[in-house]
Amino acid sequence: MRNEIKEREGKIPKEIKVEMELKKEEAKKEIQNAREKTQVVKEKIKTEMEIQREGAKQKMEDLKMKLKEEKDENKIKIEENRIMGREKALERFDNTISRISILKDKVNSNIEKFEIKGVDVTNAENLMILAETTLNEAKTKITEANNLLSLSVDKLSIENKTVLKTLTKEIQNLLKDTHKILNDAVKSLKDSIKAKIEVEKQTNQDTSKTIEEINQ
Repeated sequence: MRNEIKEREGKIPKEIKVEMELKKEEAKKEIQNAREKTQVVKEKIKTEMEIQREGAKQKMEDLKMKLKEEKDENKIKIEENRIMGREKALERFDNTISRISILKDKVNSNIEKFEIKGVDVTNAENLMILAETTLNEAKTKITEANNLLSLSVDKLSIENKTVLKTLTKEIQNLLKDTHKILNDAVKSLKDSIKAKIEVEKQTNQDTSKTIEEINQ
């Protein structure tokens, strides 16, 4: 009877359990290394974006000041509207980045919370690293767009229009991809939580059954 109970209790051999734990630790180390590298890139891009964005804002202000020297009222109106349109375009990018960053931080917070509770968050963390990388790519493209839009108050050349159109499409796709990856990370986390609940439920059932058999 005792041997049968031990067999039930030891469904997974000790050696395999040890190997699984080692692989789990290795995966955690790899994720941590990737996370640190991503953080370095993130900080670098953040600094560059802040400098470029402030530079773009200043250039826009300089262009507005330059307009005061213009005598043609119609030209002033056209160029003022052009500047306003470009500023709004930059603000839309900034607002979208801000919303996605808030969502990303929320998902990261939930991952950390459930990791402490013993949930396997490996896949969710890998997805978060991918989301961060994709978001960083979008930020880099936005910086390029900032530079292009703040070059002058003049109408964009055909070449620059083409470049801007391409940049805008790439930014939109990258932001869309980032949002989808974040949703995938949330789904992965939920699946891991469900899996842990099922394992605990099964463990409790096995334990109860074992105790009953011991007491027979």
